[in-house]
Amino acid sequence: MNEHYRPTVGHLIRDWRQLRRLSQLDLALEAEISQKHLSFIESGRSAPSRDMVLHLAEYLGVPLRERNALLLAAGYAPVYLERSLEDPSLQAAKAAIDLVLKGHEPYPAIAVDRHWTLLAANAAVGPLMGLAADADLLRPPVNVLRLSLHPGGLAPFIANLSEWRGHLIARLRQQIRATADPVLADLLAELLTYPAPAVPVRKGHAAEPELEAAIVVPMQLKLGEQVLSLISTTTVFGTPVDITLSELALETFFPADAATAEALRAMAAK
Repeated sequence: MNEHYRPTVGHLIRDWRQLRRLSQLDLALEAEISQKHLSFIESGRSAPSRDMVLHLAEYLGVPLRERNALLLAAGYAPVYLERSLEDPSLQAAKAAIDLVLKGHEPYPAIAVDRHWTLLAANAAVGPLMGLAADADLLRPPVNVLRLSLHPGGLAPFIANLSEWRGHLIARLRQQIRATADPVLADLLAELLTYPAPAVPVRKGHAAEPELEAAIVVPMQLKLGEQVLSLISTTTVFGTPVDITLSELALETFFPADAATAEALRAMAAK
């Protein structure tokens, strides 16, 4: 392949359309433009305006970072900024993140970027991360998926590793399908090389009654004789126009039972 090759905006729009499994007619109808016009844009016979590029990107659900790439390919300047969380203009957003993390104590909560890199965590996370035997996993930048599933990380302490691993792998696959991010694809390939526990054979309803009755897949952490059962939720910023905020997610963990809630409160009190 020619190393100087740069895809045209039409090729990029076609690639995103195909990734979303839409025909030209499907996208044209949703975006309320003619199929002929869309065909001309994709083939390069028509140069889309800046507004048209953003219009199509909106209907295709293209991430903000990649919308900038579309604009550049079309010959326009990027419109979405990427700023550090320490930037004064993001002070309100950072304050909101800190408020959520701190307010969630004594239960664990973290903030991660699009590659699952740990950006911030509350005090309840420290003791759990400290379970990792491999110190390299705790050196910044810390990848929370790698930390969770690596045999030198939390994996030996996760009682239901097969189910939790399957849950995380499925989320990562879904994210890759949505973003086409090559870094995430590499991360998935790495995670799949880690030792995987045998999938438990279920006969009737006798196997793992706790999981059978669960409403979501919990993460069950073994701490000595005690097992913490945690369920997670994900929070994102609504209608962000900054790349950093659009790619940031808050993962908050809640106790799945009264014993876990009591144990986490006791850990916080110490």
